[in-house]
Amino acid sequence: MTSRHESAPAWAYEPVRVVEPDPRWPALAQRYAREVDALLGDRLAGPVLHVGSTAIPGLPAKPIIDLQAVATEPAQVIVEAREALSSAHWHVVPRELDQRPWRWFVVRSDDCAKHRLAHLHLMTVGEPRWHEQIAFRDRLRASEELAREYARLKASAAARHGDDREAYARAKFDFVHRVLGPRHG
Repeated sequence: MTSRHESAPAWAYEPVRVVEPDPRWPALAQRYAREVDALLGDRLAGPVLHVGSTAIPGLPAKPIIDLQAVATEPAQVIVEAREALSSAHWHVVPRELDQRPWRWFVVRSDDCAKHRLAHLHLMTVGEPRWHEQIAFRDRLRASEELAREYARLKASAAARHGDDREAYARAKFDFVHRVLGPRHG
């Protein structure tokens, strides 16, 4: 279970909730990608892409749009854009809290900072995880069987770990690596 810190925003402890697919997700992804592009566009080294479960048609998911982008110097981008990001309700998660060295993690909240609306995974150009996240998305898009299996796993993991995002993520680990194949472990 994730422990609460008094100064942490409400979205940081929002329970894991998997919902039925929403036909608005692609349009929301475009909207948030445009926001990111407007805030960081000249500092990015490629497009802002929609990844994650909301990018897979028909898949139940957490109602949070996952985006990814690359930059030559992500740390510098974050420093330079932190104030603009914050003003637009994009919150930079400290790297020591995120504990994923392959990304800089930015959360788009609602205006009250109570709910997550989107995640930005900002990576260094050439980061292998960039390709893995796209490959995972595309393999699930191409296989209804894999998508159904993942939907069942996500529902089970959310039911068991609704109050612990890290445990929820760990519960999906073996499936993700099986889909990606042996060279992605």
